[in-house]
Amino acid sequence: MIDPETQAGWVPEADDVDDDEEMPLSLRLSIADTLTLGNATCGFMAVYFTTTGILIPHLTGSQESGMARHSAATAVILMLCAAVFDLFDGLVARKLRSSPMGAELDNLSDLISFGLAPAYFVLVYGMVADDAHQRVAAVGAIVVLLAVVLRLARFSCVTVKDGTFQGMPSPFGALTVVSIVLLELPFAATLMAILGTAWLMVSRVEYPKPRGRLAGAMLAWIVLSMGLLAAWAFDAPSGQLLLQTGCALQLVMGAVIPLFATARRVNNFRDNRREARAAQLP
Repeated sequence: MIDPETQAGWVPEADDVDDDEEMPLSLRLSIADTLTLGNATCGFMAVYFTTTGILIPHLTGSQESGMARHSAATAVILMLCAAVFDLFDGLVARKLRSSPMGAELDNLSDLISFGLAPAYFVLVYGMVADDAHQRVAAVGAIVVLLAVVLRLARFSCVTVKDGTFQGMPSPFGALTVVSIVLLELPFAATLMAILGTAWLMVSRVEYPKPRGRLAGAMLAWIVLSMGLLAAWAFDAPSGQLLLQTGCALQLVMGAVIPLFATARRVNNFRDNRREARAAQLP
């Protein structure tokens, strides 16, 4: 265009550009995405508290066991908070909407909170526990991390029937792993239980998705677990017993759900065979 006073060419300034031009959909964050980022933040802070409150005092020779207990409880509570964010971001995404980045953000956040954080917790346990073997514990931590990586990758490219997960969900697996560590079992038993949990995460065992009443029950269980951890951290009466009871129940659920799922599949197979035989009869 030509300026009538100067006869010089000019281009519109930035202010003349259409202000109504929308941001690309791929760059917009939805409410569900914000919850997913909260998940990632909790996972990172769990690693932070595990390092500053457990590992560093151990390396510096600090004898303040109370700080280690508080930091361990805080780290696990943060993983529980990450599970709450993970639960609600899916519910919100179904009710409202999610951006095109939603699935990728969810996988990356889950990798931090339910892969890196519990694996690092196991690694630090191997360094600070009296009867642990550091290098063996490191192998267990790597197995946990790789199990979550494989599970998340499979979840992205494998379609399963609606209402179920194939393999133990990573939040449930992470909480089971830290429960095993907090139970303070002998090292061999702890390592075997951790490896068993990692196997369940990459197995084909079906787990129900937390929807409706199941989602409410899961939220109630997370809140109860937070209370048990707080009681243990502040040395409440019977706090240790309450914590061990909660951790044991987590392990029982991790073992019982696959048994129920397997029994249901066997019963369905038998029912299908009976129906097929009945249909063949004249």
